[in-house]
This record gives sequence, structure tokens and C-alpha cells, in this order.
Amino acid sequence: DGERIPVSLVWRRGHEPAAAGAMFITGYGAYEISSDPGFSVARLSLLDRGVLYAVPHVRGGGEMGRAWYEQGRRLNKRHTFEDFIDVTAALQDAGLADAHRTVAYGGSAGGLLVGAIANMAPQLYAGIEADVPFVDALTSILDPSLPLTVTEWDEWGDPLHDADVYAYMKSYTPYENAPDSENDERTAVFPKIFITTSMNDTRVLYVEPMKWLARLQHAGVDAVAKIEVEAGHGGTSGRYKQWEEISYENAWCLSMMGITH
Repeated sequence: DGERIPVSLVWRRGHEPAAAGAMFITGYGAYEISSDPGFSVARLSLLDRGVLYAVPHVRGGGEMGRAWYEQGRRLNKRHTFEDFIDVTAALQDAGLADAHRTVAYGGSAGGLLVGAIANMAPQLYAGIEADVPFVDALTSILDPSLPLTVTEWDEWGDPLHDADVYAYMKSYTPYENAPDSENDERTAVFPKIFITTSMNDTRVLYVEPMKWLARLQHAGVDAVAKIEVEAGHGGTSGRYKQWEEISYENAWCLSMMGITH
């Protein structure tokens, strides 16, 4: 729609992005939360292997003020997904990344984001990692007996009492719009999917990603899930256990980029 989207880029000095073409791109874009620059020791192994790390500051976040947030929630939510897709395409068109070596990552509401962009622009991504992803949002937001639903209406709208909100959410939620058969033309180019979820997650119930997984697999998409039995929404506790988990996730992402050592 003509809006200019800021993006933060990180790569290891001496490993120019164009040389490898591998990109790890991540976003959130919800609840007016800003994706501020920060240090993560867990991601150094990606940078060491020549991967470009990209963070589009999409609408729905708070990086550019209140109006930026308002343009990415409720009946403007699709802007969040369109911004992420446009940044991905722009970086690829600029020669900084290759679609066949691009992996998108998002967790929770960011999992909804990457699930939506997989449906909308599957040809731009080799892989999608979705952690505790909010992918069956419409079903959950329709159920006021769930502990977070009524308060979440402020973010997504109220599909239970507003037909426009219902139709709008149904147009973008990942589960509702995922390929459901091998005859869907997107299936041939759909990225590989890696899902993590937790049995004790009370924010995004594990049934959401499991329903999504079943639908994708039914359509012939290469989709797998890793389920934590004891963890909650934030994943496992203990720093060594967390490093073990992120190493597993990094290994999957690198394999999608064709980097095996």
C-alpha cells in the first residue's frame, strides 16, 4: 500500500549476505510490542555460517508509534503479513537472499504471522519455523470460555458478535487458509514446516498447532512437530535445556538453507 517498512539486518563481518544467499527472517507484529535490537548468543551459529539475520518491523508492533500499531491490528491485521512478505521479497530482489535458502521464524502471535505468510507467499520461503504458534486463532477467539479470549478481542476484534470481524479473521488465519489437499497449487511450492508446541501451554493450546499439522500433512506438505511434555508457553526451563532446544531448532533452519556443517 506504499508504506515504507523499516528492517534491521545483521551479518558477520567478512561474510557478505549475497555470497551465501541464506536468510533467517523473523517478526512479531502484535500487541504494540517493539522488536528492539538485542544480543542472542544462541543465534551466533547462524551468523558464523554466513546467514543474514533480518527483522522487519512490521505494522502491529510499536516501533513507529501508536499509529503503526493501529495499522496492524483488528481489521487492519493483514498489513502485518503483507509487510513481512514485501520485506522478504525486497531483500531477495536486492540479491541479499535466495528464496530457496530463506527461513522465516515466529513464535506465538509471530507464529500466526509466519503461518499466514506461508499461505500467502509460499514461493518466497524454503522453511518456516513456528514456535507455539497461534494458528487457529478464529476458533479460539470464538470461545469465551477460554481464559484469554475476551481480553484478546481488544487485539483481534470480536468475531463472536461482529460478522465483519469473523469474515476478516477467517480470511487470514493460518489453519483456515492452509492447503487441504494435494490438488491445491500451493502444495507444490509450500515451504517445509517445523512446529514446536507444549502440552502445558495455557496461552496457545497445543491443539491449535496439531490441527494445523494434520491439515498440512493431509495436503502432502512436509510438516513435522516437536512436542514438549512438561513445558509451557515459554518453552523449557533451565538455560542448558534451552540451549539444547535452540540448537535443535538452529540445525533444522540451517538444513533448510542447505548448510550442513
